[in-house]
Amino acid sequence: MDQLLKTNLTAAGVDVEAAVSRLMGNEALLERLLRKFAADANFAALKAAVKDGNREQALAASHTLKGMTGNLSMTVLFDLFSRQVEAIRGGDWERAVSLMDEITPARERVLSLIETL
Repeated sequence: MDQLLKTNLTAAGVDVEAAVSRLMGNEALLERLLRKFAADANFAALKAAVKDGNREQALAASHTLKGMTGNLSMTVLFDLFSRQVEAIRGGDWERAVSLMDEITPARERVLSLIETL
């Protein structure tokens, strides 16, 4: 992974150094995991659940994404998914839905960088 990509990922809310450290210095593994994140179906499931008003499915997808982003040190997305999970669990569906307006562009920014791998 080149330095420019690391810098851009960091600017997009990914703590690259923490992620690499968590993976015992294996940048190639981080790249593979980032590609898997980009291909994961949970965000599509979250969007569908939000559209359908299915709180249970939304919680499952958002919670999974929270874990994935936490493990990959995607600090901005982790914070957003954490807030969304908390809102769903707390019964504040409107807040959970409104967070999609922040989650979607933050995710797209990270995905656009992952595409360059």
